[in-house]
Parts: sequence; C-alpha cells; structure tokens
Amino acid sequence: VQLQASGGGLVQAGGSLRLSCGASGRTFTGYKFAWFRQAPGKEREFVAVIRWNGGITNYADSLKGRFTITRDITKNSVYLQMNSLEPEDTAVYYCAASARTIQSQQRLPSSYEHWGQGTLVTVSS
Repeated sequence: VQLQASGGGLVQAGGSLRLSCGASGRTFTGYKFAWFRQAPGKEREFVAVIRWNGGITNYADSLKGRFTITRDITKNSVYLQMNSLEPEDTAVYYCAASARTIQSQQRLPSSYEHWGQGTLVTVSS
C-alpha cells in the first residue's frame, strides 16, 4: 500500500486548506483511513478517521466542526477539509491506513500499518 499526501502550504489564520491522500497498491475494502498531525516538539495526534466502506467518520473532539474527512472511492483518495484554521493547527499532516484497526484503537498511531510521507501545513497569525 502506498499513500501520497498533498495539499499542505502556508495559509493565514481563518483560512482553509484541503489535504489529499492518494492511495494505491490494492483494493481497500475493509480499510480505515485516518489523518494525524505532528507539531514541532509534540507527539503525533489523531485528527480524523473514515471507514472506506460506508464512510463512517470520527473526529478528535477539539477539531470537530472545523475539519471534515471524506473519501472518493472512484479516485482511491481521502481528503481533509480544514476550515477556520488557527496557528495551533500548524503541523505536518500524515495520512494513514489500516486493514485491522478496531474502533477502540482507531485514534492510536500505532494501530496503522501504512503511512504517507506527510504534508506541512503552516498557519500564520
């Protein structure tokens, strides 16, 4: 499985960005796809997850309402729409995929066996 994240960049506070994660290497029936982020000097933290089948989503409580995760099965892609961005959202954003993570562990980075290379999001004040 290969994951390619893109769409990061520099944006002013209050602005929006849409991150993309292109997936290849197999069919993804039964997979979960997630976005994590890691700010300098901090641990990698969960942002959102989506089930490939059915599109059920789950979000970090602090980000609910500003971020939206979606997927396009026809394009084998997962997206993260980020609105009302704040300087605290500055981080490298990673997409990840797993065929075996269970609901109780889906917010843990260690539950994902496939990772993209990350894309940097910088929010200026």
